[in-house]
Amino acid sequence: MGMRSHIVPSMDPRRQSRKAPPAARRTSAQEALGRTTRQRSALLDIIAREGRPLSPYELHDLAVRVIPSMSRSTVYRNLRALEDARQIHAVSIPGQAPRYELARAAASHHHHFHCQRCDRVYELEGCPGGLKGLLPRGFTLEDHTIVLTGKCGACVG
Repeated sequence: MGMRSHIVPSMDPRRQSRKAPPAARRTSAQEALGRTTRQRSALLDIIAREGRPLSPYELHDLAVRVIPSMSRSTVYRNLRALEDARQIHAVSIPGQAPRYELARAAASHHHHFHCQRCDRVYELEGCPGGLKGLLPRGFTLEDHTIVLTGKCGACVG
């Protein structure tokens, strides 16, 4: 039978790994986001600059101007992380993929306009109110979303 050699870890204290000091406590939003990347920063900047809810396709088209190597899968992955971290909010448009706006925009109650020609979505300020009057007797209104559709100013002209 052959002899087996056993490797014994070095006892030299200079060669032992040092543990990093404990990280500062992160909030749940920071934990969900993880590290801030150039891609995430670019997506947040684009959403802020455009000032309207954007689809993943619109975001990708704008992002490759800043980071040419950004793929659609990278956009989707980062949108999911930003949404989990509550930095962006998904806007639901019936029959459409979600659009994304900054969480601070979503913090105030508002509605949206969807242009059927160019497929862009715009924020509308305010709310018509008085919706409780539309409810059948005994019903309770808990939330509502209004999406107006038509043609935006650019598509009308």
